[in-house]
Amino acid sequence: MKYLNRFLVCSGLLASVFSCADPDPLAFEVEKPEGLEAQEEINSYAPLKSYIDSTSNANFTLGGAVSISDYINKGVMYRLINKNFDELTVGYGMKHGAIVQNNGSMNFAQVNELIAAAEQAGTSIYGHTLTWHANQNASYLNGLLEPLVIESPSFPNDLDKTGLIDSTFSGFSSNPENAITIAENEGMGEGTNAIKLTAPSTAAEPGDLQFSTPEIPVVEGHEYEVIFYIKSDVPGEGRISFEGLNENTPLIDYTGVGASVETFQTDFSWKEVRFRVSDFSGDSFSLNFDLGYQPGVTYSIDIDNFYVYDTQGDPIVSNLVENGDFESGTGWGGWGNNSERGVTEDGLGFGNEGKAFYVTNPSVTGGFWEVQTVYEFPEPLDNGETYTLSFWVKGNAEGIIRPELQSPDYSSDSYGQVSVTQEWTRVEVATTATADDRGRLIFSYGEFAGTVYIDNVNLSSASGGGGSTTILEREPAVKQAIIEEELERWISGMLNTASYVDAWDVVNEPMDDGNPYELKSGENDADITNDEFYWQDYLGKDYAVKAFKLARQYGDPEDLLFINDYNLEYNLDKTRGLIEYVEYIESQGASVDGIGTQMHIGIDSDRNNIAEMFQLLAETGKLIKVSELDVRTNVSEPTDEVLQQQADMYSYVVEAYKEHVPRAQRYGITVWGISDSAEDATWLPGEFQGLWDENLNRKPAYKSFAEALEAL
Repeated sequence: MKYLNRFLVCSGLLASVFSCADPDPLAFEVEKPEGLEAQEEINSYAPLKSYIDSTSNANFTLGGAVSISDYINKGVMYRLINKNFDELTVGYGMKHGAIVQNNGSMNFAQVNELIAAAEQAGTSIYGHTLTWHANQNASYLNGLLEPLVIESPSFPNDLDKTGLIDSTFSGFSSNPENAITIAENEGMGEGTNAIKLTAPSTAAEPGDLQFSTPEIPVVEGHEYEVIFYIKSDVPGEGRISFEGLNENTPLIDYTGVGASVETFQTDFSWKEVRFRVSDFSGDSFSLNFDLGYQPGVTYSIDIDNFYVYDTQGDPIVSNLVENGDFESGTGWGGWGNNSERGVTEDGLGFGNEGKAFYVTNPSVTGGFWEVQTVYEFPEPLDNGETYTLSFWVKGNAEGIIRPELQSPDYSSDSYGQVSVTQEWTRVEVATTATADDRGRLIFSYGEFAGTVYIDNVNLSSASGGGGSTTILEREPAVKQAIIEEELERWISGMLNTASYVDAWDVVNEPMDDGNPYELKSGENDADITNDEFYWQDYLGKDYAVKAFKLARQYGDPEDLLFINDYNLEYNLDKTRGLIEYVEYIESQGASVDGIGTQMHIGIDSDRNNIAEMFQLLAETGKLIKVSELDVRTNVSEPTDEVLQQQADMYSYVVEAYKEHVPRAQRYGITVWGISDSAEDATWLPGEFQGLWDENLNRKPAYKSFAEALEAL
């Protein structure tokens, strides 16, 4: 740097030689450093979006990515986005994992704030993203696919099922006669049977197929619960009518949603029907299954879990662990190794329902007994009695826990080692009390490092009798139906909420990196994280077809729907594979408006590949969007030369886009890593990828990017 200083000094020491002609303060001039002059030039540039000729590029949209919290808080990033960009994309806040809660409910509070803030600023929103394998509430989705667990009531069954069990149908009747059969091994559990009924081809009225039970005795003034599980080979419909009620054809809340209706619906998956009745006209009543609404439908009713019982009767077994489902707190204590324990928030219990009990042990200890939880019984257990313990368990890692029945002197009867995995698993073990002072149930966690969750803990004696447990593994077709329904619920919920959004990333990152003409799959993911869920593994190749059709169905007719992927400029076969998949999607009746290429690139990315990628994408005739542009410097301390190389690459992307994508197909460009990331950031830490530095000072790339936009 060159500095030129000119100054006048007046001092007592020099007064005898010179007289002070100018009493003003010290005069000081300096030549500006070259770096400062260059920065001032960059700072003199106008906001980015002002460089786009809106006349010749009327449909071009310049976007920027921002976190939803930074935008709705209306701080510096809110102002930067609105000043420089036409459109914003939020990195996480509109994704499944951010919206869907552990109990399946959807929280759109922040999305509504985002829309209000953007609408006020006149900035559009690009919806990111509807269908992706990452950033999902995978725990909730996987919970929907877990086995269906049916615990029969711990009360005597007042329905005499003898005629069903011995296949004589004694006490049961049907219309038409002989319309019912017993289907062996077709019930819900392994080796269980079902009642099978087929509606006649002429069926049109409820009574055209009717199955009736024997009379069920009742206690005056008591309320009775009816439970059964039903499915059908094709969609069907039914109702329950009665003999012995004051109103024999009442409206009923069949599914516990709080609304009484005339009929219930059936399909190929088992559905629970559960309701209560008390409006008896005498000392007994009977049920009529009226299933004649649809001709030719075949219905199955599980025999083992067909129950009618007095809710005010005497239970035949009591769980010796009070509040074993942990819905009303916990009576459990514990200790050891600075471990933590308690009850989870709602939605983290088995099947993503209710609560669970958790223990977090920071490290494996010297002995398994050094970390424990304890449940004290009101009275000691019976010596010589066998006690069955069942519970559901999972962990955030794999390991071992040990339950046991223990005495005050620490002697015990062990249930053995229980393996814990990262998926909910039902455990059922038994042990016999060998002393008359076994007064507590102990779980030991010293061999497990991490968090263990347990739920639905049940301890019962072998002689106490009690209800049964049925575990129904869900068939692939049932899983597909569940996930398809969930995809529709998610997409419809988001699009109905965010009607302000008129462009959507409908399907994100579908193509496999190693097999770029095939879809990604969880089967090829050796390290599936807690937020990854592959919709395509359940819905197949048509998962994107369904997603685009749903987005078209629930969105506005003029919405623009995109498919998006990364590394298209790096792997041109992946570009071709994505194009082929778009062709397949449209061959199945869905429509795709545009293709997004993310372009997380570096200063040394292959420019020829970038040009060819744009050419291939443009040949589809679709709108082409650069959806997540940023340019890494690939060095730990970028020099002026490296920063200029970065600026050149930002400029080149815009130039190649202009050259190879016809104007009518240019949806626009979104800058993803707008500013450089800190070393501990979650996105490109320390990669210096942005147009602004970490302190939001403009970089040389800002200038080159602005000039390239001006030349569009």
